[in-house]
Amino acid sequence: MNITKSVLGCMLLGVLEACTPSKEERAAELYTVHCASCHIAPRIDDLPKHLWESSVLPEMAARMGIKDSAYNPYEGFSFREQEAMMKTGIYTRQPTLSKEDWLVLRDYILTMAPESLETSTGEKIKKGVSQFRPVPINIDSTKGTLITFLAVDSTEHSISLGDLAGNKLKYLADENKVKPVGNFSTAITAYSERREEVFITTVGNLNPSEIANGRISRMINGEIEQIATNLHRPVYTEISDLNGDGVMELLVSEFGNLTGRLSLWSRKKRLSYEEEVLLNQPGVIRTKIRDMNSDDKADIMVMTTQGSEGITILYQMNDMEFRAEQVLRFSPIYGSSWFELVDYNGDGFDDIITVNGDNADNTYIQKPYHGLRVYLNDGRNIFEERYFYPLNGATRVVANDFDQDGDIDFGVVASFPDYEQCPECSFVYLENTDSKNFVFKSHTLETSDLGRWLLLASGDIDNDGDEDMVLSSFTYSFTPVPESLLSKWQNSNTDILILENNLLR
Repeated sequence: MNITKSVLGCMLLGVLEACTPSKEERAAELYTVHCASCHIAPRIDDLPKHLWESSVLPEMAARMGIKDSAYNPYEGFSFREQEAMMKTGIYTRQPTLSKEDWLVLRDYILTMAPESLETSTGEKIKKGVSQFRPVPINIDSTKGTLITFLAVDSTEHSISLGDLAGNKLKYLADENKVKPVGNFSTAITAYSERREEVFITTVGNLNPSEIANGRISRMINGEIEQIATNLHRPVYTEISDLNGDGVMELLVSEFGNLTGRLSLWSRKKRLSYEEEVLLNQPGVIRTKIRDMNSDDKADIMVMTTQGSEGITILYQMNDMEFRAEQVLRFSPIYGSSWFELVDYNGDGFDDIITVNGDNADNTYIQKPYHGLRVYLNDGRNIFEERYFYPLNGATRVVANDFDQDGDIDFGVVASFPDYEQCPECSFVYLENTDSKNFVFKSHTLETSDLGRWLLLASGDIDNDGDEDMVLSSFTYSFTPVPESLLSKWQNSNTDILILENNLLR
């Protein structure tokens, strides 16, 4: 026997065994590679096992081209919708993972996933906000309400409203009356008046869809014309002169569904606009225009809320050319919903306030990572999370010094709170009592059950010099709600709830 060959053979076998990953290591590698290819890999323990098994894993498999007789992503959709979904290529026909590797990955996730999520009772919230007086407003004679657009005009002291049926209304606070503006056929999601022009954004399909039938209309002297059609569920439109040439551009957040985009519409002729796609991904929900690097050019900050959730700055380089830099990334199951820019700590740099809590999807459960977060800017647009306020289903935030004591307070709407344990948590006012150490007193409304609050805005509605808030209701049942509460909403006459700030009275 050749002892040298035998020893070398044993050594080689040992090296190979040492270099061969274990099944668990292989599974972890598969998770990192395949679940983080286009977004942050979510923490496995952020969802319970039953949701991974019944919802997330079947969808993952379909997107990886793994056929499963128990799950068909096209089931229940119209032929037209199915065709639009197929054209996206999201559900690939060619497997990107072998069946064996898929089973390894699936078993790994189910082994690691918890049976349930730990929930925190959180701090005790005080009922009632003495600083604000709730004023319920009835907009029409119909029971229940489906408001899809809300804005406050502090100059006119009015509230601008749009509903699911395409009705545009204006509530005049001084006269306590509603003025109809017009009807635009489908749900209004944005409405902007610029000089003699009015721009109206209608979403097309409110429910998730790949069919692009949203549009932007322009109204001049009562005459309406279409300037952008076949938009993919546009939910937010910002009108601004981005390059300072005196001509307004349209920045359109097309939320979409499987696909979506941020598009820029520039005027080329009096009645002609040209589109440029700035960001090609779904879930675009909100933009803010600000010079973020002090170069005297308007930059764009945008939040994306599906798949690759996060906040991206589009820096304007030259005339209408942009460079994208993602400054915050979130887990794809966070349900990011809204953000505000405000100089929270008074250092001259814009900080980011976010809320996450969109829960109208296939992973409905109370999630302890839902809530409000404050990200401070170091002056170089590097943002660090410094504060987290847990709030189930948080979806909208306004930031202002509502009590005029020199710091930033927050109003937060939660469209998906825990209606069983804390129905009053559908609105929370965070009164800042120690800005440096992020200490807040939290308050809820005693009248929070008058509607299912979806939108939130602020401004001086009653012309007394301080900031008021207004909440609008959308009584569609997205998620499980106690029957008694649902019945109350459907029979409610409260369409909006004004919170009159009593500070200067």
